[in-house]
Amino acid sequence: MARLMKTLAEWLRTHPIFSSLGARERECLVGQSLARELQKGEVLALQGDVWPYLFLVGEGQINAAKASSEGRSLLVATFGAGELFWGPAFFAEGAMLPATLEAHARTCLYIWSRQDLEPLLLAHGKISWALCSLMIERMQRASTVVEGLAFQPVAGRLARLLVAFSAGREAEPIPRSLTLDEIASRIGTTREVVCRFLHRFADEGLIDITRTEFVIHDQGRLEQLARQVKG
Repeated sequence: MARLMKTLAEWLRTHPIFSSLGARERECLVGQSLARELQKGEVLALQGDVWPYLFLVGEGQINAAKASSEGRSLLVATFGAGELFWGPAFFAEGAMLPATLEAHARTCLYIWSRQDLEPLLLAHGKISWALCSLMIERMQRASTVVEGLAFQPVAGRLARLLVAFSAGREAEPIPRSLTLDEIASRIGTTREVVCRFLHRFADEGLIDITRTEFVIHDQGRLEQLARQVKG
């Protein structure tokens, strides 16, 4: 655990949110933190929980996924090393988490309670302002996700994801790093629908896909599909 705390001290010294603090204040933050290690698939907090905490990812990734009443899951955000997230109850007492927080891989977190951080936030307006700016950025990202679900057909959302993963590489094998369920979660549909559209894209000559990799054959057509909106 001592190794983790040393890493946290390094994060705080260079992190844009906390770097303005003095050495003594950063040491206090290290002492107040709870270091926690999660294994892949382990849940940190459930959708609907009142979770008044803030965390910094030291290593790994946390996924925030929202479940529907039909049992479908939508990945609404991911948080990697150096990123912060807080439950709504950290600022609004009694507010519930809108999504479940789950480790995508082995993940090390540093967690603070609202009670521990409140004096620091009240004393340092610069940190509070930076968190507000980060909150606005997160809201804008969420708005983009909602717009995609509302106005873009499933084929377009899948095409956009494939284009993003290809990073412009055409006719070159690209490892499949996501399962069908993970793809479905990212674009707000089911694995059956994802499978159907992947086969359709393959039949139309846009891609080749196997269990381990895929190849983009018509980047332009996929980009065209990604720009489509619902009629």
